[in-house]
Amino acid sequence: MARIGFYSGSFDPVTLGHADVLARALALVDELVIGIGIHPGKAPLFSTPEKIEMLKAEAKPLATAAGAAFHVITFDRLVVDAARDAGATAIFRGLRDGTDLDYEMQMAGMNGTMMPAVRTVFLPASPSVRHITATLVRQIAMMGGDVSAFVSPQVAKRLKAKVDGA
Repeated sequence: MARIGFYSGSFDPVTLGHADVLARALALVDELVIGIGIHPGKAPLFSTPEKIEMLKAEAKPLATAAGAAFHVITFDRLVVDAARDAGATAIFRGLRDGTDLDYEMQMAGMNGTMMPAVRTVFLPASPSVRHITATLVRQIAMMGGDVSAFVSPQVAKRLKAKVDGA
């Protein structure tokens, strides 16, 4: 039986921090489902198709290196429901600091109560990416700053085009 994991986020944009979690999650499963959460009340910088393209481009070499499969989906419901529907038995969550841990522990407890068969697995961020957040990357890009230390060259190019076109 294949080990299927689920990694969700808004991925607006995909950062090196996301790639860090992707690489380590892919090493632990046979298949990773990457779920883009759709929140009707939020106005993302990138469209859903753009996020899917970015995630596929970033995840493909990581999946190849790990010998795992992946695919990208969107969802607009509870993460545990999306994970269950994808056949996942683990939800991967990246942790940058103690604030993340406090929040993610609460979410893991709630998710575990609702869906005991789906476990939450915490992956601490590598020191080199611990400070990166998509929110800060967007803000830096919108203010004309250099985001090359926080995202791949392909994502940096997309961010520049998005900001210059705004």
